[in-house]
Amino acid sequence: MRRLKFIFAAFALFVVLALFGGTANRASAASDEYYLGGMTAGFSLSAGGAEVIGLSEVVAEDGIHRPAEEVGLRIGDLICAADGIRIRSIADMNRSLEQSNGREIVFTLKRGGETAEVGISPVKDKKNGKYKIGVLIRDTLTGIGTVTYIKKDTLAFGSLGHAVCDENNQSLEISDPKVYLCSVIGVNKGKRGKAGELRGLFLNDKRIAQAETVLDTGLYGTFEKGYDFSHLETVKLAPLSEATIGKAVIYSTIDGTFPQKYEVSIAKVDIDNRENKNFVIKVTDEKLIEETGGIVQGMSGSPIVQNGKLIGAVTHVFLNDPTRGYGIGIENMIKN
Repeated sequence: MRRLKFIFAAFALFVVLALFGGTANRASAASDEYYLGGMTAGFSLSAGGAEVIGLSEVVAEDGIHRPAEEVGLRIGDLICAADGIRIRSIADMNRSLEQSNGREIVFTLKRGGETAEVGISPVKDKKNGKYKIGVLIRDTLTGIGTVTYIKKDTLAFGSLGHAVCDENNQSLEISDPKVYLCSVIGVNKGKRGKAGELRGLFLNDKRIAQAETVLDTGLYGTFEKGYDFSHLETVKLAPLSEATIGKAVIYSTIDGTFPQKYEVSIAKVDIDNRENKNFVIKVTDEKLIEETGGIVQGMSGSPIVQNGKLIGAVTHVFLNDPTRGYGIGIENMIKN
């Protein structure tokens, strides 16, 4: 399974509502109640095909071949179809190779937002007799993040505050996302020039939600009704117009499965920012700085609360100062 770089990811799964689209919606949003998140969750996401993560040689009876490399396949290419038949998994890919019996297969690829077709003739491996094209592939992506909120009446949730990205910060199109309870078992502290990260353990027997939509502002879906909400605080939302420079708190989990409250300071409010960077925040909580160095990967989506209301979520860290980072306004997460 491929590991996702959920850029300072922290689950925050959001109800898809036009929250601030008009007077009636604004009034409704002000009266709605939300469970405050802060707990870490584990994502398991289908890549929507077979992604090439390496190129290799195939040793056949007549010598060494590199079918994929010779026709120009690259690491990062997503194989979506074989002779027009959808490829969703490694099993699908292996099945298409075996059924080819060595004849040329026309593969449909996605690369950098573009789609192309390329013909490749599989070669029979001398050792095991299986047909191969000389690629290493993965079909699943995983990562951890922090839940921002859950709408009390519908259990709709939202996460991250930013797009789902790979190790190269490229936005990904993913499918069939699943959400599991995740226990934080360690922290790699952040330091100047290098982001830290939470180390989490997926509790795969405890699926807590189904994610349904992935957007530039996060991952959205619905929590399971059987989840224990009794330990969560309830809050109302506040628009960006109510945010002020000064004291605030964030809720994050840096050990185990339960969130804790940490003090931060809002240093800047930018209502018009279109890059999910409506706040600049600075961690002032000495305990959090001692444990993590500040903001680390896995904390994106950590809810930001000011004056008792949910105003946003943590999204990114400053690499030159891990005690500082960006946040998105909660209204921008929900209106999408």
